[in-house]
Amino acid sequence: MASLESTVAVVTGAGRGIGREIARHQAAAGAKVGLLARTAREIEETAALIAAEGGTALPLPVDLVDRVAVEGVLARVAVELGPIDTLVNNHGSFRAFGPIWDCDPETWWSDVEINLRGTFHTCRVVAPDMLKRGRGRIVNLVGGGTGNSFPHGSGYASSKAAIMRFTECLNDTTIDGGVRAFAVDPGLVRTSMTELQLNSPEGQAWLPGIQQLFDEGINVPPTRAAALIADIAAGRFDPLAGRLLRGVDDRDQLEAEMHALAAEDGRALRFTGVEQRKL
Repeated sequence: MASLESTVAVVTGAGRGIGREIARHQAAAGAKVGLLARTAREIEETAALIAAEGGTALPLPVDLVDRVAVEGVLARVAVELGPIDTLVNNHGSFRAFGPIWDCDPETWWSDVEINLRGTFHTCRVVAPDMLKRGRGRIVNLVGGGTGNSFPHGSGYASSKAAIMRFTECLNDTTIDGGVRAFAVDPGLVRTSMTELQLNSPEGQAWLPGIQQLFDEGINVPPTRAAALIADIAAGRFDPLAGRLLRGVDDRDQLEAEMHALAAEDGRALRFTGVEQRKL
């Protein structure tokens, strides 16, 4: 396991599912972890699990759309745990299913705002301090629709594609100062989000492919993304900063191929080479 001794991590959406596993892996590797989510009970449960495993965690309830509240909780992390070395934006919302004319506009926009604006809020607070210290890593989770069309999940897909581009922009802005940003796709993981897709009438009507994938045995353990992100935090995949890494990746193979991927400009949100030359 990667060593994160004497570091501080912040994980959003840390109350359950993928976020809980990310936080536990960060703590198991030696990091002190700030746990952010809207539901206090859930992040308190995550903190208790980490404490029982010998780690240190600070649960901080927050609505990531509230800029002032985000500034406040991240200031508390810095005071109570120390300067932040790793930021993982794992939070996500996906509640608007179907063609855009059938989606409730407020629900559709809420998905975009939570996913994208929440990520912006945390990064804009954490990145400047990382730059002052000349080091830091930021991991933003993406997902379905990042690099392909997702017609009946357009709000979620639009936000995740935007987060991918935002991650590239952020990395290009900060990498010369020693701060690297990464995008991670955890794969199809059975979480409360996918349970809503599977069990709600709207999800069953418009996203039947999700059930089909689970029926075919595609169910990525959340530990895959958590272990990958621990390695990212420890610097193992620094040559892939600004690019997409996946929970389904074989990490040893990815490490062997990462310099070639970077040289080929792979794992990035790009037009094809021919189209790029026409612009």
